[in-house]
Amino acid sequence: MVFSNLLFIFLFLPAVLALYYCSPSRIRNLILFLTSLFFYAWGEPVYIIIMLVSTVTDYSFGLLLDRPKLTPIKRKWIVASSIVINLTLLSYFKYADFLIQNVNALLETNIPLTELPLPIGISFYTFQSMSYIIDVYRGTAKAQRNWIDFGTFVALFPQLVAGPIVKYNTIAEQLHKRTETIQMFAEGVRRFTIGLAKKVLLANSIGLLWHTISNSNPDSIPALTAWLGIIAFAFQIYFDFSGYSDMAIGLGLMFGFRFNENFNKPYVAQSITDFWRRWHISLSSWFREYVYIPLGGNRRGLAIQMRNILIVWLLTGFWHGASWNFICWGLYFGVILIIEKWWGLKLLLCLPRWVRHLYAIIFILIGWVLFAFDQPSLIVRYFGAMAGFNHQPHWNNETVYFIYTNAVLFLVLIIASLPRKQSSSTNELSIFHLIWYGFLFFLSVAYLVDATFNPFLYFRF
Repeated sequence: MVFSNLLFIFLFLPAVLALYYCSPSRIRNLILFLTSLFFYAWGEPVYIIIMLVSTVTDYSFGLLLDRPKLTPIKRKWIVASSIVINLTLLSYFKYADFLIQNVNALLETNIPLTELPLPIGISFYTFQSMSYIIDVYRGTAKAQRNWIDFGTFVALFPQLVAGPIVKYNTIAEQLHKRTETIQMFAEGVRRFTIGLAKKVLLANSIGLLWHTISNSNPDSIPALTAWLGIIAFAFQIYFDFSGYSDMAIGLGLMFGFRFNENFNKPYVAQSITDFWRRWHISLSSWFREYVYIPLGGNRRGLAIQMRNILIVWLLTGFWHGASWNFICWGLYFGVILIIEKWWGLKLLLCLPRWVRHLYAIIFILIGWVLFAFDQPSLIVRYFGAMAGFNHQPHWNNETVYFIYTNAVLFLVLIIASLPRKQSSSTNELSIFHLIWYGFLFFLSVAYLVDATFNPFLYFRF
């Protein structure tokens, strides 16, 4: 079940909200925990076991870490054991077949694949659960003694499937005590509506163009069509993922939780460094706090810093999927970030803003080609089409048709990607806002009623 689904919007969510607000405060976490398990079971019931194993494991290890007079070496063994168990579960379901395929190709063996479906959201809730045990070990969070509260943290359905990744020390107090207000609920509805519109009206609409172009033979499409396609993908993945994050943040507000932001207008970035401060913020901050800094960060010289950046971005790419294109995508951005930290940012500051922005967009789009195709041959051929090496004209009648039929949509996408000034007269515009968000919700639902194309790109992660 995903948020951009009529069953979720008109049946599951209203039922959970009614049950939650009609229940005493002391059992509301239990309500959220049970309904979150039901939400998760809707996709694949058997995989609840995997989530519960991860939950029980880290809950138990957290209690062990909280024992008095525990020696430092035993604390390290407890943390290491928890991390190994979590990563083993993640690796088995997400990376086992990738490893087997590469072993078969390298050694010419015929080891059968597991062909297990990927548990929904395993990458997200595994990282969240790991953040808990590390925070308790560091002393930045207290061990959670209420198993229901901890289970709610791991399974909480608003951010279960695709984040944002919620670190335990940022939500610990809210699990224990939070205040639900009409203002928060209204803000949650507003944020959910914006996210739904982003996902349904913008991401799905431009996704149709990318679907058409990406399913064409790269050897036969003009260069301008190829660039148009990857620009369409860039907008699709942004509004798809940021829209889902908005919906998750909005749902959290409806239940009294405040999650951190996950996007900050990434396509206005002036460098790749700036882009990754704005895109998937929760994942970047997770790797910075739990991998980059423990490795030494930038405190041990330039060579160690470069090594640490490459390790982080190798892991970032691999986190996104069990495929070589994701690894190449991660290393691609790692190398660019190293160049920028070494001397690139100083050079960029000497250039006009529009040049810096153009530089960032071009390298971002190149990165999206690596991300979008999992077959090396398709990546090479698509790059060839973008460069005009496929002996096709720069554009044709189909290119003109794509531009003509999507011109207004591209304009809306560009405007929606830009920062906007917050109105200081919110009360005066409240009626207008109510009408506007009601209209967006109506359009989104109308689209879903008749929709046959409603993918969610990050669902597979």
